[in-house]
Amino acid sequence: MDISEAPAVNSRRRGNPVSRILSSIRDGNGFDILLVAAPLVFLVLLAGLPLIYNVLMSFQQVDMFTLGAWIRPFAGFDNYISVISQPEFPLVVRNTIIFVVGSMAGQFVLGFALALFFAQNFPGAATIRGLFLVSWVMPGLVVGAIWSWILAGDFGVLNAILRSLGLIEAAIFWKSDPNFSIWAVTIANIWLGLAFNMLLLSVGLAAIPKELYEAAALDGANAWKRFLTITLPMMRPTIGAVLSLGLIGTLQQFDLFPAITEGGPANSSTVAQYWAWQMSFTLYDFARGATISVMMFVLVLFASILYVRSTRSEVRG
Repeated sequence: MDISEAPAVNSRRRGNPVSRILSSIRDGNGFDILLVAAPLVFLVLLAGLPLIYNVLMSFQQVDMFTLGAWIRPFAGFDNYISVISQPEFPLVVRNTIIFVVGSMAGQFVLGFALALFFAQNFPGAATIRGLFLVSWVMPGLVVGAIWSWILAGDFGVLNAILRSLGLIEAAIFWKSDPNFSIWAVTIANIWLGLAFNMLLLSVGLAAIPKELYEAAALDGANAWKRFLTITLPMMRPTIGAVLSLGLIGTLQQFDLFPAITEGGPANSSTVAQYWAWQMSFTLYDFARGATISVMMFVLVLFASILYVRSTRSEVRG
């Protein structure tokens, strides 16, 4: 090859996009791009495409006979109107609100109390706090099976404790009584997410400078005033993140319902996520099941936006 042709060949090699990318990865400059691209492709294939497919299905007529078809009849907003017109829709909305609000409130209040308790750094605090994480790492079906025994009306531990404290006289059938069934799953979910809230809130408490409490104590502020004027304002970004993640996690909770109540009796403990599953895999009405999922996705998206805003303000300080 003529020496005069060498610059042209090198120029062509430099101009090849694939060669530039491979050379960048080998040199280490493009390794960060590879680290971002790999999970991004994973999310697009396993989350993005199914989400788009689910949204499209909510605007189509889909049943067992058309599920495998590429082209299905267009339904417009008929599926959404049909879901809202269902007689059980108001009850499902009510149950979902009770489950979400009750779970978030219980997890946050008890988690905050435990975080403040373990922040005292007494002997054995780290060990006991670690034991609380057992509930967080347990599978939801296992937690549901445990609480199904605890909440049993005739031999359950919870009824025995309440009766020994004099709070009840007759046994409460938590799982079969329509007045208590949704609360049975809510109690189990509070226990399941308690450790996660305690852990995040403990991290937020540890980030507060101790000098602020010492200065407030010198100024004569008692513990309650220090909590209101220092702890809560400094914990505001963490609290926002915990509540947002709690909303997302609660709306995604599914395992406890088939393990404890199966949505009964008479849909008294059916929430939106379990209703979507029943529509799709019990009634085989995939279109309306997808429609309910899309409605829930809007709520999760709203919670995700709140979480991003909370973490952004936390990073800004």
